[in-house]
Amino acid sequence: MNEYALQRMGMLMEPEPGNPQEVEGVLNPAAARGPDGQLYLFPRLVAKGNYSRIGIARVHFNGAGDPAAVERLGIALEPEADYELRPGGGGCEDPRITFVEPLQRYIMTYTAFSIQGPRIALAMSEDLFHWERLGLATYAQWHGVALGTIDDKDASIFPVAIPNPSGHPELALLHRPLFPGTRPEETVLHPASRDVDLDHESIWISYCPMGLEGQGPYHLSRFTSHHRLATPVSPWERLKIGSGTPPVLTRHGWLIVYHGVSEIVDPGNEGHHLCYSAGVMVLSQEHPQQIRYRSTDPVLTPVLPQERQGTIANVVFPTGIDRRDDLGMPNRFDVYYGMADNRIGVARLDMPDTLPPGAVAHAPGAKV
Repeated sequence: MNEYALQRMGMLMEPEPGNPQEVEGVLNPAAARGPDGQLYLFPRLVAKGNYSRIGIARVHFNGAGDPAAVERLGIALEPEADYELRPGGGGCEDPRITFVEPLQRYIMTYTAFSIQGPRIALAMSEDLFHWERLGLATYAQWHGVALGTIDDKDASIFPVAIPNPSGHPELALLHRPLFPGTRPEETVLHPASRDVDLDHESIWISYCPMGLEGQGPYHLSRFTSHHRLATPVSPWERLKIGSGTPPVLTRHGWLIVYHGVSEIVDPGNEGHHLCYSAGVMVLSQEHPQQIRYRSTDPVLTPVLPQERQGTIANVVFPTGIDRRDDLGMPNRFDVYYGMADNRIGVARLDMPDTLPPGAVAHAPGAKV
């Protein structure tokens, strides 16, 4: 087997009838194995007025070992902190969860939506059921730009210490700063021949010192160095790319399933619409700033009715990944993704024996 491909396994979760917490959607879940070996999803639950909570649900598998149903268990995070609240609403959105081995803790990264706009927040847990907020991620300046004042989304943490640009092991965060004027809703109005903007709409990697042993994980929100990891390079991701599933170590390197945004033209009204697809990226195990492989074409595009029609049409949005060690299949991964910002689907990725020939992105910039 020598190609990456995602095989759809179906829709796993949709809004529960009569549940006001889910009336506007169930989407974009984190996925993590608990200390009990069970798989838990942490979906974004959207109530009226785009008020978002992070729920928790246990995944049930059928006799073949395929995810077949979920059991709702309640709420993991409710908007409570000032950085999660805004007049008339608030949001804890789009979580990703990683078990960070040096800390022996689960770290959740999520989008906190306050009056300042979306920002990256972090929380910590020992068991997936009790979460302690660590606050907003803060950033040292990058070339005079105050990254902490810029909207930010799509963050996830590596499970082990990663060499920073100077070679020192640190906690590493993938994220997507939203620089003004670069949102797909704005850039879609540009001509189709627009050159790729190497400075924006990209996946970044930032580093946080781990601190001294015994100091505790409470300092894990100050990121002091930054590097633009990957930029849009293919037509299916022309408008924007963003990190999707948290990095998982494979025999080929660090695997992430990310999203890219392109435009489609509706012939009915000559208007432009956005299409969110998914691709695969493999980063070097020793030096994750180096991209070993990247999809030339998407591995998942919106084709099902549940992906093409919903709160936002034409969206597949990968956020959770589960390595099937429980089946004795460490090269098999189940990918959990949002469907049209309204439901949750699952697709399967079997790791190829070798890295396929093909795209490695051109260097997006010098290390800083």
